[in-house]
Parts: sequence; C-alpha cells; structure tokens
Amino acid sequence: MKIGICNEVFQSWDIEKTIAFVSKLGYDGLEIAPFTLADSVFEIPASRRHQIKQLAEKNNIEIIGTHWLLVKPEGLSISSPDADLRKRSSSYFEELVRFTSDIGGRVMVLGSPKQRSIGNGQTKEEIIEYFVEFIKGSLAVAKERSITICLEPLARAETNFVNSVKDAISIIRNVNHPNLKLILDVKAMTDEKRSYSEIIRDGRQYLAHFHANDENLLGPGFGNVDFAPIISALRSVGYDGYLSVEVFDFSPGPEEIAEKSIRYLKKFL
Repeated sequence: MKIGICNEVFQSWDIEKTIAFVSKLGYDGLEIAPFTLADSVFEIPASRRHQIKQLAEKNNIEIIGTHWLLVKPEGLSISSPDADLRKRSSSYFEELVRFTSDIGGRVMVLGSPKQRSIGNGQTKEEIIEYFVEFIKGSLAVAKERSITICLEPLARAETNFVNSVKDAISIIRNVNHPNLKLILDVKAMTDEKRSYSEIIRDGRQYLAHFHANDENLLGPGFGNVDFAPIISALRSVGYDGYLSVEVFDFSPGPEEIAEKSIRYLKKFL
C-alpha cells in the first residue's frame, strides 16, 4: 500500500508548493480536487495539465487522480429530473476523465453527494436509471484512457443515495463495466454502524481506492479510529492501492495535518 493526500488540505497554496511539500514529507501520491485549480476543467488548458504532470514526475510524486468532481461549476446534477442538465453534467464528467488522464491520474472518486441525491417525488430506481445513463459515456472515455471511476458510499447525513458498500456494489454490478469500481472512506464507513473490517471484506471484489480519515473529520491519527485492524483487513483482501488522506476539518493547518497523518499511517506500513 502507498500513502497519498488530497490537495484541498492545502487550499491557500499553489500546486507547485503543494507537490514539493508532500514529496518532502514522503508521500507517494497527490489526489487533486479540480475545483482548487479552476471553476471548470475546461478552463485548464493542455499546457497547464502537462505542467502539473511534469511537476509531479520531477518531484517523484504520483498524481493519484481526482475527487470532489461535481462541486464546480455550480448546478451540475446526476439526479435532476431535467434531462438537458443531466446531459450537460455527463458531458462535463467526460472532460473530467480526460483531465484526470492528462495530469497523469488513474483514479476518479465519484462522491458528489448533493449532485446525486434523490429529490422529492423521485424514487431510488429512477435515480439508478439516471446514474447508469450519466456514467455510460464517461466509462467509454475511461476505458480509452485507462481510468478507474470509483463509486463512493457516503453517510446518510450527506446524501440519500448510495449509503453503504452493498448499495454501491449493487449499482456497480448493474452497470457491469470494468472501469467502474468501489472506493471506501473511513468517515463514511462509520455511518454503517458495523466493523470496518466487515465492510472491507464485503467490498473486496471491487475495491480500487481508499480514503484515510477519522470520524471526527480530521486525518488518521487525529481521533479515536484505530487503523491497525483497518490496514490488516485491507491486507487480508489483497488491497495494494493508496491510503489517501482526505480531511474535512482544516483547522490544524495543512502542515500539521499532512505531517501527523503520514507519521501515523507509516506505523502500520
């Protein structure tokens, strides 16, 4: 397993400073939230994409991929009853796949809780149909570009669509495409109210990425979550991808979050 970190932790930093810092700390990879670079990936030219890829290579950092994919531009939706909006959102997601590939990434985390939630008067079955329709074109591009799109189960407080590993696997099997896999996130897993090890075992067939954090919204090692059994379970199912640090409480500051998180995770690796 390798250790990565998500770049929105370094919100006030430019990407050059971020890449150099995480490399110096010993991280293997950096996961990028596109909205930290521009409101739309269409605004990021090929030259800048190539530059980011080169910066990472120069600093011996792997660009893991992308996450927080539909935060901007505002108004995107997977689940809207407006077919034109869903089509525009799907087209934008296809460009996100190209962007991820252009910067050297291989994984995309499809969380976007507000953009996929079931609205008033809608049914779960309806949104599943919309999701399948939404992701079809992007999976074709993902196959061409060797990108894995990972569906992320999220807590019920964030969304009412795909709240468990079983929900996610059901949709992954429905879509039945080799480039659609599963990501698990410690904070989100907590909402299932069962052991992390059991959830990991349930998801083992499709697991392609992993977000490391604590239920208190901080990084691994900042709270009560013990990563020893989590990493043991990941090893037991043969997971050899990234433990990518993703936090939601930035109050300790980027340096402390990054330094303490990697120091804690390295104890188990």
